[in-house]
Amino acid sequence: MRFKTEQVDAFLNGHYGQPAESVQPLGAGEWSQAFAFRRAGKDYVVRLGTHGEDFTKDQQAAQFASSHLPIPRVLEVGEALGGYFAISERACGHMLDDLDAAGMRQIVPAVLQTLDAARAVNLSSSRGYGAWDASGVAPHPSWREYLLTVAHDARARRIHGWRARLENSRIGAGPFEAAYKRLAELSHVCPTDRHLVHSDLLNHNVLVADGRISAVIDWANSLYGDFLYDLAWFIFWSPWYPAMQDIDWQAEARRHYATIGLMVPNFAERLRCYQIHIGLDAQAYNAFIGRQVQLEINARNTLKIAQG
Repeated sequence: MRFKTEQVDAFLNGHYGQPAESVQPLGAGEWSQAFAFRRAGKDYVVRLGTHGEDFTKDQQAAQFASSHLPIPRVLEVGEALGGYFAISERACGHMLDDLDAAGMRQIVPAVLQTLDAARAVNLSSSRGYGAWDASGVAPHPSWREYLLTVAHDARARRIHGWRARLENSRIGAGPFEAAYKRLAELSHVCPTDRHLVHSDLLNHNVLVADGRISAVIDWANSLYGDFLYDLAWFIFWSPWYPAMQDIDWQAEARRHYATIGLMVPNFAERLRCYQIHIGLDAQAYNAFIGRQVQLEINARNTLKIAQG
């Protein structure tokens, strides 16, 4: 489902009873589109998509906001144009993905502070591990169990059917199975702690302004689990970003944790485990979408990490 600016303009006009100003597209992901607009002298973003629960999670995630974890408030969630909408405050800044090498190097300390802020979020009113819903409940009794479900082609998943497509792909399921075996071995060293994990801190979901993180958006994939998962996200995906080529995220994090006095047992093993998980999940997604080249690249990279 893709919307034109004219459709969004008409929806906002009907929703507010008066025309919105400066409606313009901001971008689109697999599951939603975003448009900027102004109303009463203030800037907002309206997102439209087919999965209302994604927007409700964003609304709930705003309660976790802090100075180092800025999350725009979602003001409204509802139904529109055959799907769902969310209207939120607009944050200012440039996408982290678009930074050049100098800008990326400059923002590393701020990224680590943001990960610290997520780690410090109080989750005592929630329960479970893995992907949480708008009520704060995640379905798995342990972090390890959640990690191992990456091989399950559950009917409830949006990408149900990925397993058959992977098996029928040019690369097949062999590299997936080999890497999964290593994941299962490494998962035994993972902790039982529960922290807030964004689980998608690239893909134009982090805004930067004046050398700091100005917003963290799109919490649809957020998890409860090990805080190192978000660090592993940067490590795994950095080869796709030329501006990150000279950044050793693992070494930067080691220095940062030493500075703040944080002990992280089994640091390297946990990061390897989560990189494998990220790679396996990417293979499932790319198999479902039918992106053969990306599937093969992820399969090779993930297997290399698993065997390293």
